[in-house]
Amino acid sequence: MQRMPFYGGYKSLSHYPDYWYWKLRSHPVRSPHLLKQRTVIEYAEKFGLRTLVETGTYYGEMVAAVKNHFDRIFSIEYDPALAQRATRRFERGPRIRILEGDSAIVLPELLKSLDAPALFWLDAGYWGWDQLKRDPGRLSAEVESILSHSVKGHVILMDDARMLNGQNGALTFADFQSRVAARFPDRAIELRYDIVRITRT
Repeated sequence: MQRMPFYGGYKSLSHYPDYWYWKLRSHPVRSPHLLKQRTVIEYAEKFGLRTLVETGTYYGEMVAAVKNHFDRIFSIEYDPALAQRATRRFERGPRIRILEGDSAIVLPELLKSLDAPALFWLDAGYWGWDQLKRDPGRLSAEVESILSHSVKGHVILMDDARMLNGQNGALTFADFQSRVAARFPDRAIELRYDIVRITRT
């Protein structure tokens, strides 16, 4: 079914039931996609950010959900088939660009073109999946490149924070938080609903 052209829309139909099931279970660690969408919109509005950069397009659910809240959206997808599928899905959206490739390579190049603060939604399989090997160090490198960028004021939201558990080469959240604070003392970092939030103070 995942290869069918309607699969992205099919998945989107499950967002509201998934959200209410999460609420009924008193907010278990893994947060539903609808909450993630609302978090992206909330932080864009709070910090006045009109550009979204996403790592990990997957089926384009996040782009589809928030596209009317941004002037520009760049979404990076490692898997060629998923990237091509998303490109077709959003080909009529001139403000949306799907970039195929490894975010560790594509993101630094994309940063060179940004001249205003952006919101970054990091969800690029840092903990491994079928097509991409586990590489927690890649996450740290990408966060470093964003926060070191010449344009100040970028905001980072990082999904699947529960995987910062100190296992299989991953940092703990406390270690990750300490590293960011030591390197970028002007940044606030918090963890809520399985999302790491790095904002300007």
